[in-house]
Amino acid sequence: MNRSPPLLIRGPVLITGCSSGVGRAAAALFRRAGFETFATARQLSAMEDLRAIGCRTLQLDVTDDDARRAAVEAVEADFGAIGVLVNNAGYGQYGPLEDISLDALRRQFETNVFGGLRLAQLALPGMRRAGGGRIVNVSSVAGRVSVAGGGAYHASKFALEALADALRPEVAPFGVEVVNVLPGPIATQFEARLLKSISELEGDDLYAPFKRNLARRMHGFLAKGGFGVMSAEHVAKIIFKAATTPHPRPRYSVGLIARFGPLARALTPDRLVDRLMRLAIPNSE
Repeated sequence: MNRSPPLLIRGPVLITGCSSGVGRAAAALFRRAGFETFATARQLSAMEDLRAIGCRTLQLDVTDDDARRAAVEAVEADFGAIGVLVNNAGYGQYGPLEDISLDALRRQFETNVFGGLRLAQLALPGMRRAGGGRIVNVSSVAGRVSVAGGGAYHASKFALEALADALRPEVAPFGVEVVNVLPGPIATQFEARLLKSISELEGDDLYAPFKRNLARRMHGFLAKGGFGVMSAEHVAKIIFKAATTPHPRPRYSVGLIARFGPLARALTPDRLVDRLMRLAIPNSE
């Protein structure tokens, strides 16, 4: 616990979405490496284990601007600036696009896109004053490849990729680096929220077989021990690397599916992909 933080990062780490999964694993890893670590989530009670190992815990709903401001101000009050901002909070809204309301789509973007971008906007002035910093976004292979049934979630991750490509050169002159981490499937509670998002959809019963087949496919895709499925701890190690290495890559694709999936998609004609998707997730029993 007393080891010095590695390499060039100055200041504390603020991580969102630490109640479970990748966020929890990343917070524990940073703290054990000696970083002052601010772990955040909507419920403080979900982070008692992180507090026990020395993390500072803050209540933060990334869709609430007052909460976002309060979190950044709390860190800056003690340390002047955030050294590393890890935008990890997110969830997957799945289902046929015709059945996803605009309100549900807005909630998806508020959490997965706008929350992280706003936190970056709030953290950047302090980073500039400190002479540098790093913003690490937990994106997804879903930001490179879109598939049937995942349009809302994939659109949010595509947006995160586009924003990072624009932000990276904008803030580089101030010593701030922007890095996206793109995992493939991870065995976490992400699956439970995803499946719940499908079951809660209202809409035409004509999509009922599609929703059932989509749920079965996503369960298999994210099942622990499945092909290419990783642990939260494995992804956390890549986040740590992205945050601490002296010269980070703009992107880290994590796992076989994330590394090779986009290439396979780029080489496959669109009509063939459509046909394969209809076979994989049919709208029939």
